[in-house]
Amino acid sequence: MTSTEPRSRVATGTPAGGPSAVDPMLAAAERHRLERAFRMPRTRFLIGLPIAALLLIWSFNGAQFNFVKLGEGAVNMGEFLSRLFPPDFSKLGTILALLLETFQMAVVGTVLGAVLSLFVAVCAASNIAPKWLYYPTRWVMNIIRSVPDLVFALMFVSAVGLGPFAGILAMTLGSIGSIGKIFAEAMEQVDRGPVVAMQAVGASKRQVVQYGVLPQAAPLLTSYSLLLFEGNVRGATILGLVGAGGIGLELTTAMRMYDYGHLSAIIICIIVLVTAIDQGSALIRRRIT
Repeated sequence: MTSTEPRSRVATGTPAGGPSAVDPMLAAAERHRLERAFRMPRTRFLIGLPIAALLLIWSFNGAQFNFVKLGEGAVNMGEFLSRLFPPDFSKLGTILALLLETFQMAVVGTVLGAVLSLFVAVCAASNIAPKWLYYPTRWVMNIIRSVPDLVFALMFVSAVGLGPFAGILAMTLGSIGSIGKIFAEAMEQVDRGPVVAMQAVGASKRQVVQYGVLPQAAPLLTSYSLLLFEGNVRGATILGLVGAGGIGLELTTAMRMYDYGHLSAIIICIIVLVTAIDQGSALIRRRIT
């Protein structure tokens, strides 16, 4: 070892060809904190493991989950699937028109739901909203999230009649409960540094949200909006079961009429649409992240 070699490298034991010429030693408290991140909480883990196993067994029994019955019913499932072939594409025009309507419903429902959820999320983020606004907003979102979308669809069908408009309203309202909570949590995870700095120089609440919170949360908000769109495409299919527009009503009709060939063609077209949307969303998410 030569006398010209840096003393910091000697102190830390970094080899001469190491990646860094200066590698100061960690303080004892900092080293202990970092090491704790890789330690298994053995006591809690050993206690929690049997509790989780008992909870799982209790849930299996309460839900009457039966592997034997599933095996016995495999023959019936195979028979049902065999009826779906060959698919009948003689009504392909009708299927494509209804799928287009389903897609349009999902687009409008996602845009309206995401915009409204963004405003609701600002009121439900603990680092932005005051407590008198935070808790009521969270309770409202919990109530909305607890009600199935089909109930909302039935409510809006009775209010505005059959058709895609009722489905759009149901998707929009349902999105506020689900994606609004995720938007709020994304805003709560932003770096507090820029927010505190803006508050220190006298920025208003709107300026803090617009310039300190939203730019940091934008990639996550965009990604979650794309996931909402994918879910709304599938959700629009289900909402059609109660007359809220889309392909769902045609799907139900085919099942009730035992028109398995037509049913198979509808399912295949839905799979193609959902797969294409999933691939497009994945491409956009990779670009923004």
